[in-house]
Amino acid sequence: MPHLVQSCGSNHCIIANAGCTSKASTVVNYAEKTMSSSDSLHNTPIHVGIDVGGTFTDFVVWQDGRLRIHKVPTTPDDQSRAILQGLHDLDLLTSSPSPGLVIVHGMTVATNALLERRGAVTALLTTAGFADALVIGRQNRPHLYRLHQQRPPLLAGDALRFEVDERLDAEGGVLLPLDEGQLAAVAQQLRSGGAESLAVVFLFSYRNPAHEQRAAELLQGLLPELPISLSSEVLPEYREYERTATTLINAYVQPLVARYLARLEQALEDAPVRALRIMQSNGGVIDLRQAAAHAARLVLSGPAGGAVGAFAVAGADEGVSPPQILTFDMGGTSTDVCLCPGRIPTTGESMIGGLPLRLPMIDIHTVGAGGGSIAFIDAGGALQVGPRSAGALPGPACYGRGGTLPTVTDANLVLGRLAVEGFLGGSGQVQLDADAARRVLSELGAQLGLSAEEAALGVVRVANATMERALRAVSVEQGYDPRQFTLLPFGGAGPLHACDLASALGIRQILCPAMPGVLSAFGMLVADVSSEYATSVLSPAADLIVEPSALSAAAAQLEARTRGTLSLEAGAAAQTAAALDMRYRGQSYELTVPLALPLSAANLESAVGAFHRAHAQRYGYAMPAEEVEAVTLRIRSSIAGSQVTLPRRPLSGAAGGGARLADRAVWFDASGPVATACYQRERLEPGNRIAGPALVLQYDSTVLLAPGWSAGVDPFGNLLCEKRETHA
Repeated sequence: MPHLVQSCGSNHCIIANAGCTSKASTVVNYAEKTMSSSDSLHNTPIHVGIDVGGTFTDFVVWQDGRLRIHKVPTTPDDQSRAILQGLHDLDLLTSSPSPGLVIVHGMTVATNALLERRGAVTALLTTAGFADALVIGRQNRPHLYRLHQQRPPLLAGDALRFEVDERLDAEGGVLLPLDEGQLAAVAQQLRSGGAESLAVVFLFSYRNPAHEQRAAELLQGLLPELPISLSSEVLPEYREYERTATTLINAYVQPLVARYLARLEQALEDAPVRALRIMQSNGGVIDLRQAAAHAARLVLSGPAGGAVGAFAVAGADEGVSPPQILTFDMGGTSTDVCLCPGRIPTTGESMIGGLPLRLPMIDIHTVGAGGGSIAFIDAGGALQVGPRSAGALPGPACYGRGGTLPTVTDANLVLGRLAVEGFLGGSGQVQLDADAARRVLSELGAQLGLSAEEAALGVVRVANATMERALRAVSVEQGYDPRQFTLLPFGGAGPLHACDLASALGIRQILCPAMPGVLSAFGMLVADVSSEYATSVLSPAADLIVEPSALSAAAAQLEARTRGTLSLEAGAAAQTAAALDMRYRGQSYELTVPLALPLSAANLESAVGAFHRAHAQRYGYAMPAEEVEAVTLRIRSSIAGSQVTLPRRPLSGAAGGGARLADRAVWFDASGPVATACYQRERLEPGNRIAGPALVLQYDSTVLLAPGWSAGVDPFGNLLCEKRETHA
């Protein structure tokens, strides 16, 4: 496997060792072989998707025409240790006779560094007079009526924000040349201030990057070990504050990401790795070199894989075609939701850790409610759940790793919704302690005058309310009726809560995938290799329609850049798509609409029409008579990812008796436990039907079918759940 070069552009990677301790575990075959074991099949690379979550690290392997899944506990101190452990369990680290591994990895290194404010010591160099742009910000008030609001800490403190004399006009013309003589003093201050990374953000550099590039060249000569992020490369778009914040985020997390990737690569040095790729927030994957240099593009790496995987599963199912889905990914620390109206939605505007991140990413809404979310009584005596999480260590009390606080997972165990004997397929990786769960829920209930079961019901209801608000935020608040969508739950805990949430939103159909607990890793497996760049336009759309040549030239330059980046990874033919950020004249926000290629006046007119329709959908009105402005041009080129064929089996009878297990007592409300049928997911056959209340147990998750719901197994092994009609 080629080594990650020591210099990634201007970014230098420190390599360290990563060890792993072998431990026995269970690997589950998702399906029987669906392809012949021919010589050509055995010469095909083994494709591995790896998603690092807050509690577990998930693996999906596509090998010899079949899928295998696996889970190991996450190692927060060094995520690569869990990765090595899982690959060892899967027998993928030996070099013979493997044809090679293609690994796609979703990571949380950048996310955790930003949210926990433990990134690199970062400095900012900007145009004279603009060092406080980051402090001034936008004067937004996240909590409108809160008298005392605390802003998140700056990524570059007062002592590490520097200015240099230079100035461009709004078109990129030079008003004041760069004072190169000042940079030696800046370099000395960077050295004495202990700066570990530098962001360079000059005014109007998105129009002309020459000054930024020259400053970086000189500083790199004086400080060769200092990683430098240029706004003209990270975000060549207008809006000074957002461009500054995004470039700073990249500089802040880049050294940590680069060190982690170098450590991972060295740990896999002796493994038969043919390609190692990283999942981006926009749903595509990139190679290690790009990931190390553009670390800010990885902030929502894991959740993006979930959305891609959910859309792929829904697209293969005839019952949900075209895919109109609400994805619901409930993991150990958080819940991520995304509305897909026949496509995977993307956005260029996100807030991460209180800072704007204007990079293309899948439009995902995240809340702090997961299986490990901690329940507590607040100062007013009310029950709260999250956002604080027990994480992987110590984890929920029932995991037996030292956890002493009640979590959502503990509540589900007390309510009988999790089976001690079947957790993680009985592999023994985590042995649930029902007594510990009951103890912490009893202590919580004592503060409220409730039994352990009543307290557990309260915990689940509060967590459900938080997740319901998230689902409404991506549907109702954006002009969509959730009743017209299918809920697609995944993550280790998603299928446990899906029926309650669907009922609350009026959704009558749920599609539970065959491998819900590892669907994010599956999404990484099938994600396209992609490259995406943007440039500011800032022109009336009518002018572009009359004379599209300038925009066409800009599109050609961006396309050449994206395709050139892809050629570093693969020689396959790339597909290119374009989009425009547009707005009505006078607005301060944009909507992104597709732009057909090749670029022409007719295609630009179609894009304007699409903008009017998108505006009406999102805000309830459109103004066709108003002038429309094109703000940003976006070009994305992609190469198809792993060609995974989901196994399809013929339908059998409706009876599912062969999968039936002993009934369990499950609490659904305060009236008491209900005798609930249990089924082994792997034994259910296509065509089988089951009626709630029921529990469906499997290695990577548990499906809870509430009273009033029924489910059928489709040819792909998915459970298509429907709310039964009730008659008076």
